[in-house]
Amino acid sequence: MRKIFSPFAVMALFTLAVTAQAYAAPAHAQEKSLVIGTNNWAENVAVANLWKLVLDDHGYDVELSDIGKSALFAGMAANDIDLSLELWLPYTDKAFLAPYKDKLEVHEAWYDKTGLGLVVPSYVDIDNIPELAKRANEFAYQGSPTILGIDPGSAIAGMTDDAIETYDLPLDQVNSSEPAMMSALDRAYKNGKPIVVTLWNPHWAFADYDLKYLEDPDKVYGDGDTIYWFSRQGFSKDDPWLTAVLDAWHMSDESLGKLMSEIESQGDPVAGARAWLGENRDQVDGWLAAGERIQQ
Repeated sequence: MRKIFSPFAVMALFTLAVTAQAYAAPAHAQEKSLVIGTNNWAENVAVANLWKLVLDDHGYDVELSDIGKSALFAGMAANDIDLSLELWLPYTDKAFLAPYKDKLEVHEAWYDKTGLGLVVPSYVDIDNIPELAKRANEFAYQGSPTILGIDPGSAIAGMTDDAIETYDLPLDQVNSSEPAMMSALDRAYKNGKPIVVTLWNPHWAFADYDLKYLEDPDKVYGDGDTIYWFSRQGFSKDDPWLTAVLDAWHMSDESLGKLMSEIESQGDPVAGARAWLGENRDQVDGWLAAGERIQQ
């Protein structure tokens, strides 16, 4: 027998369904604006675009704000930026953090034991920075002994200036963008030529080229950092769900390397991050589960 529902019954069922859906929806599903400060380091581009994709699916309106390092810390302290995904401690970003340490929140680490320093192709037959001083003329760029670096405002550029002074290196640091530096490395590598660049890991270059760090006996570049995410003051109280999720986030060198390599091969950070996400959904779901637990 076919049942006929009255208009009032239909309306009651509709109201009940909407109410149930509202109670079932997690708090973080309500749209929130979020500004993530970024820089042009390869791993930063990679993880920022990955998290934008993830958070876009969880009710956030995410803006990626590409900004210089000094301006990033100042902007976050002024509450113009909510968070940033990359803080290298105890060495690389110590000077950037110091003026704002009471105005920012440093959260959990997501990557262990970075590398940072002067890098040469493995076919170059020197192994430490003091040897570089004796062989400087072999590392000519545009006719002059040169260390190729990234933007002059970066921490690694300042450390390289210190290394030149500490080891009395007869080379000049030439600063440009990371892509320009990597293009020069690629040309030299393909032709088997000596070249020295400022590099760090995590970085996709170590997956694509056979490279080595020059030993740094005086530890000018430190002894390896840990990468943390950090935020404006009060963020953890304002968004406990996302704080728990990002605190649970951790990536191995292999996992992060595959993400960066995917982006490099795709030639587009969004496409590369989406491809990686499609193959690593279980890993991401594990991070998201930490946020769900605090709501139970």
